[in-house]
Amino acid sequence: MTHRFAAYVAIDWSGAKGKRHKGIAIAEARGEAAPRLIRPGHVWSREEVLHWLLRQAAKEPTLFGFDFSFAPPLIERGEYLPGEPDVPKTARQFWAYVDAKCDDEDLGAASFLEVAHRPHFYFGIADGTKADFVRFRQCDARLNAQGGRKTASAYDAIGAAQVAKASFSGMRFLHQLDGKVAIWPMDPLPQHGSAVVEIYTRIYLRRAAMSGTKLRTRQQLNFALEGLGSPPARLRFEPNDHQTDALVTAAGMRQLALTEPRAFEPEGLTPQIARTEGWTFGVL
Repeated sequence: MTHRFAAYVAIDWSGAKGKRHKGIAIAEARGEAAPRLIRPGHVWSREEVLHWLLRQAAKEPTLFGFDFSFAPPLIERGEYLPGEPDVPKTARQFWAYVDAKCDDEDLGAASFLEVAHRPHFYFGIADGTKADFVRFRQCDARLNAQGGRKTASAYDAIGAAQVAKASFSGMRFLHQLDGKVAIWPMDPLPQHGSAVVEIYTRIYLRRAAMSGTKLRTRQQLNFALEGLGSPPARLRFEPNDHQTDALVTAAGMRQLALTEPRAFEPEGLTPQIARTEGWTFGVL
């Protein structure tokens, strides 16, 4: 349990091609106030988020959450990309590997999936049986065992629910952050300063006793915030689902960090898992 963060920031991420991304939304929760959007009318680039985060992290101790997988599964098969030579076997080294293989603009990683390691990713029926590609990390399996319904795999690159492009672009982002801000659990939670964690919005919707996965009205949003012990958000417009994901998750991160002693010491997280696959903040 920690009361030492001044703010809890949730970033709804995007792995889309291009320089600016309407799918990125940032929200912060601080003190006992309602969560608020950071620059709600702005269309962010990923590199802009990086520079903004570094400034915020230096200013005050902040817990930042990103909704992408910090590493692919490794424990189940012993490798991230089975059969490929020279692929590292720790998350930190893998971030550098992904970054070196990509030349996409704005920390994009589509070329990693579509060219560099195309056989490992499912893009459609022409690739064969989807189940042959889908693998999960240990924290995903634990969440599913608890009824959390983590259904998207880092190797699934098709459809609106896919997380592959977002996750691999996120790994390039983490490589740029590495050594500048603690990245949990690859790094231990520092006693002082800021940290970055992986988030999954559905965890906080469940904690708020909300069914469904997407909130698209102020009323739905504020029901969820109430369930997380937060005052209602003060919005003058109907939010999109990227904005509601960020707002709910920022409030949920705050509640979890302040009330759950196991938040940073979840059952099942071993040193090997921390080094290789990481863990989603909120899977206990």
